[in-house]
Amino acid sequence: MKSFAFTVILISLISFNISGQEKTNSLVPVDETSGKIEYQEVVHVEGSKEDLFSRCISWVNNFYVNPVAVTQVRDLKSGVVEGRHQLRIHYMEEGYEKDAGLVMYNFKIEFKEGRYRYTITDFVLKKATRYPAENWMDQTDPLYNPQWDEYLRQIDAYVKDLIADLKEKMQPEPEEEEDDW
Repeated sequence: MKSFAFTVILISLISFNISGQEKTNSLVPVDETSGKIEYQEVVHVEGSKEDLFSRCISWVNNFYVNPVAVTQVRDLKSGVVEGRHQLRIHYMEEGYEKDAGLVMYNFKIEFKEGRYRYTITDFVLKKATRYPAENWMDQTDPLYNPQWDEYLRQIDAYVKDLIADLKEKMQPEPEEEEDDW
């Protein structure tokens, strides 16, 4: 009888430990309060609010194919640029890359003297109904597919490239030295 009680206690402890484990993975940053995938950073860079806004508009116009359709807000007075865009994700099947759909996302870039803050969030798979990308993080879901991790990696790689390009373009132009001859 003692061994039966010990076995029951051991199984319940193991079950409790497994159910208490985190249900999400850490392939992408997640905001603790909203539970949404979110990339956000304040970047300090030389320039006035107006200079930073101008650099951002230049970046948007070069980064996106159709920048006017991508941006919904371009407000110098409040120092905000907001937009919505999408990225294509894919999967491999029998050695061929197949289309897995479009993931839409929102971005917001805010400016103050000497700094700007970007926020990239609201990743949603475009389907008949909108499917939040956060659902791909739940490895306890009975429908969990390991391919979901690859989708999250693709989102992460795309956004990191976007951020690197933004940071590069937001740097002030190097001052040209006059040719003193």
